Amino acid sequence: MQRVGMSMFFSLRNRLFIIFTILLTIPFLVLSILIPAWLTESIKDQTRELSVEVMDQYSLYIESIATQAEDIGKQVLLNELTQDWLRVNGNPDATVGEKFLAETNLESQLAAMMINNSNSMSINVFLNDGATVWGEGLGWTAEGWYSEYLNDERIYTGAHLDSFQQSSEMINQQVNSFLVPLFDLNTMMNGGVIKVSFPTHILENALDNQAIVQTGYTYLVDSNAEKVLSQRVPSEKTDLTQTIGAINLSDLEKGMIERVEEGEKFLIFYQKLPFADWVLMNEVAESELFSEVNDLQRTLLFISFGIFILTMIASFIFSSTIILPVSGLTKAMSFIERGDFKGAKSALPSVRSGKDEVGYLIHAADHTIDQLNRMIETEYKANLRRKDAEYNALLLQINPHFLNNTLEIIGSLALQEKNREVMNVSVALGKMLRYSLKTEHTEVPLAEELMYIKSYTDILKIRYGDQLKVTIKDDSSALGLLVPKFTLQPLVENAVKYSFTQKHHAEIDISITDQNHSVIVAVSDKGEGMTEDLITNLKDFEESDVLKSKGYSIGLRNVIGRLKLYFGDRFSYDIKSRPGLGTDMYLYFYTNEGVENDEDHDRRR
Repeated sequence: MQRVGMSMFFSLRNRLFIIFTILLTIPFLVLSILIPAWLTESIKDQTRELSVEVMDQYSLYIESIATQAEDIGKQVLLNELTQDWLRVNGNPDATVGEKFLAETNLESQLAAMMINNSNSMSINVFLNDGATVWGEGLGWTAEGWYSEYLNDERIYTGAHLDSFQQSSEMINQQVNSFLVPLFDLNTMMNGGVIKVSFPTHILENALDNQAIVQTGYTYLVDSNAEKVLSQRVPSEKTDLTQTIGAINLSDLEKGMIERVEEGEKFLIFYQKLPFADWVLMNEVAESELFSEVNDLQRTLLFISFGIFILTMIASFIFSSTIILPVSGLTKAMSFIERGDFKGAKSALPSVRSGKDEVGYLIHAADHTIDQLNRMIETEYKANLRRKDAEYNALLLQINPHFLNNTLEIIGSLALQEKNREVMNVSVALGKMLRYSLKTEHTEVPLAEELMYIKSYTDILKIRYGDQLKVTIKDDSSALGLLVPKFTLQPLVENAVKYSFTQKHHAEIDISITDQNHSVIVAVSDKGEGMTEDLITNLKDFEESDVLKSKGYSIGLRNVIGRLKLYFGDRFSYDIKSRPGLGTDMYLYFYTNEGVENDEDHDRRR
């Protein structure tokens, strides 16, 4: 035993030194490498999440402006004054006065629309013959936005100056525009273009307010890598074209691309806008994003060295004050495993004080040994008394139950003046009472239990007549099994009772078979069946819950509880039921040496 204790002592001491050694190494790895790496990924993920959130907000803002521009363009197209001006200018017979009146009316309508919108949007209408509402001359046909509209069918323009505006304020500032084809609603002939413009600075100001990171740069470009706003784009044209090409090939609407430029790594977060070929991008240098992490890594190296010194001191103190008492406690536990409580108490180490954790542990172990010794001496007898009391309580609970039902049957037959049936029921009841009054034995062979069930079903057949059919099949080799009295009656009673709940007839099958040293008792009916919840509840109950049973499952719980108390692990049961089709109740009794015969039972008595 001394050798085991010393082995445990050295084993625990070695483990402690190994653990402390690991604790010395991990701070270097975790604090100087792993944690900065984790922080790097965490910052990258947070930046990505923030980018997505901010880009979503900005996308919604741009989309609201684009939607407003599209709505205005459609209103102008469908407006009767617009169509009238288009037709008058296309009519060679129209007079100058008619053309002037149509243009004046349209100017008033467009001015009213521009006043009523909240984003300083301007509207102009251009005809293919060169006419325009605001401004004069054919110079607008040479504008870049018009060439992109004709050649590339681009309906959203980048930032540009537009001299064909109503006010000088709009003429002198950059604008972005939405273009709507103008056509005659009657002939569907193309007549020009409607141009709805909004100041570029409202998009730029919103973009500046949505800054993602202080070191990053956010900008808006189209699918050709051309800038949409008037802001500066930090990337070189070649690099930006390659980045946009990769984004165009991707099926993702939003994501992140890493790019290396002149040895510097950049993280580019992007989001494709849903209403145009515009792409919102945020570009940030990785060195700027993770500069604080690099400083933290150097600081953690110095902290790790300090932890190394403190851990060495702690390991020496810890091993000296804990290992020796724990080794003695381990030796005492080995005595407890063998049931030698006296040896365990002698092996417990002595402690000067129980105020620390080790002292408390030894005092608690000493108290536990005394408690276990007393409990083991009394538990066996107490357990026998408990089982006997539970069994007697269950037996007393079930006898009045079937007796009350039988007396109700006799009363019903007497009221109907069926004297012969009353006599037959009385004879059967007498047999049942004689059976129940034999209290000198709490267990009987299945053969006697089956005779009792036959008397019980005879009474039921007299009551229900042709509505009840009972079939009994038994294996003579299984009838010698000893079971607690009144095992089968509650099962048959429940089967009959709940067969008549929703139906006018009942079919009850009772079978007893002997298979491979196992006796199987089955009671089946074709009644209303059980719900899944009730079956689960019956399968999960404990023996201690039997006396609390009520309602539908009282008889079934009594049977299961008594059989568990009597057979223990040599008994199991199963319930199979389908609502509306019936229930099958199976009782399994396991006997390694086969079923004892009647002679064995007589000798047992």
